[in-house]
Amino acid sequence: MKLNERSLAFYATCDSPADNSGFLYKRGERHTAYHRRWFVLKGNMLFYFEERDSREPVGVIVLEGCNVELCDSAEAFAFAIRFGGSKSRTYVLAAESQAAMESWVKSLSRASFDYMRLVVRELEKQLQEMRSGLPGECGGSREPPGLWKLEQSQERLPALPAILPKENGCAVWDNVPRAARPPDASGCGGNDEEGNPRPPPLPPRRRVSNGEVASTRAIVEGPSTFCRLHEQYSQEVARLRQDWQQRQRGPRP
Repeated sequence: MKLNERSLAFYATCDSPADNSGFLYKRGERHTAYHRRWFVLKGNMLFYFEERDSREPVGVIVLEGCNVELCDSAEAFAFAIRFGGSKSRTYVLAAESQAAMESWVKSLSRASFDYMRLVVRELEKQLQEMRSGLPGECGGSREPPGLWKLEQSQERLPALPAILPKENGCAVWDNVPRAARPPDASGCGGNDEEGNPRPPPLPPRRRVSNGEVASTRAIVEGPSTFCRLHEQYSQEVARLRQDWQQRQRGPRP
């Protein structure tokens, strides 16, 4: 495997977050003495430096095709990174505490792409089982958990009338039951033969100068024309509504 030294050195010392970092004791390849090194794990690459503030790593271990396991050694809290093959090297490392050793073994075991591939397959399998339903259920499907709660909440809602009351031709939402409604003192309310509330009378139509009823359709030539018509009709509706309210209240004493 060919690796670019400058790219590796930049990746090892850049500000990208590390999966794990800390001091470990590394046993030499020729000499069995242990040397204290600063290790940084990023992805599937384990970098080690002479000191924590070193600008370039001393070496890198690519964690592919290897197993991380505990081993017997003169140093306490030792573990090994073993690669497949007769001529492959085995890296023996030792942590400073039991907790640090467990953390490193767990991080190194999950660093390879083979492990990530297994995780993805397991998640895909679980997703497929969730879509098809749990085994042992009829039809292999189940209703979503929120459906039953939704049906219960709908059953507790009050029944709506078949025909909603209207005002000036527009339906009005009213949550007050008919038995709890106050009596209508306006003189124009009440119920019809079917028991539905009687709407108030409609305002008279606007008449033009020649006596004919003006058409409700207006040709809008532009935004200014629409605004002007909207203002005129709103003023006229407000005036008609005020006159109707005064007639309902009756003459003042």
